Amino acid sequence: MPTALITGASTGIGYALSRCFAADHHDLILVARQEQKLHAVAEELRGTFGVSAHVIVADLAQPDAPRKLADAVQANVLTVDFLVNNAGFGLGGSFTETALAAELEMIQVNIASLVYLTKLFLPTMIERKSGRIMNVASTAAFQPGPFMAVYYATKAFVLSFSEAISNELSGTGVTVTALCPGPTASDFQARANIQETRLVKSKLMGLMSAEAVAQIGYRGLLNGKRVVVPGLMNKMGVQGTRLTPRRLSTQIARMLQENA
Repeated sequence: MPTALITGASTGIGYALSRCFAADHHDLILVARQEQKLHAVAEELRGTFGVSAHVIVADLAQPDAPRKLADAVQANVLTVDFLVNNAGFGLGGSFTETALAAELEMIQVNIASLVYLTKLFLPTMIERKSGRIMNVASTAAFQPGPFMAVYYATKAFVLSFSEAISNELSGTGVTVTALCPGPTASDFQARANIQETRLVKSKLMGLMSAEAVAQIGYRGLLNGKRVVVPGLMNKMGVQGTRLTPRRLSTQIARMLQENA
């Protein structure tokens, strides 16, 4: 059976994507920091779907974590047919007041580890002329985001990087998909400290579920789509951003990121 490596697999969209792959009879390499939760997820997926689920505990905020992860995959003689770079986090607040250490870790997880893992696993996919990569970006990728400035910028990088290498890989048999969800029901909001923002409050009853986002993203990945934006409202928001003057879209993002 083909094998999918999924980072941030213990919760939220990563967990939901793991279930999508397992339900479709893919073996799994599950990666996250939370060892106990990760083993519980692996056990659940093995029992429910009868797939193999390897656990690799890794903190992708550490610069050498991607290399150690790739070494562990090689040591277990595993082949990665699908790479899902899902791990990531955000941080709300004014840039002058937020913690630099947290933002540098965010850049490491959201950008550096994603690029590193792609660089490590992509060559063998090209050699096999087969493989799919999903990089989880966000609707935040389409405009600047005051009061989440670094997070929005990291997701803009992920989208731009994914679209660029997708073009480079034309004709190789390998595809790259950028999944760009909007606000999703998960523990992301609490960790980012944005529960009281207008963006979250105004959509509190309408946040997409992680399961819905994952299912749409998974279908897009299998179909080789370059960019997937789940949900009608999110699609409309992205198109509206593209048609709106940059200064105005930034001001709208600021309004949404401010506390209600």
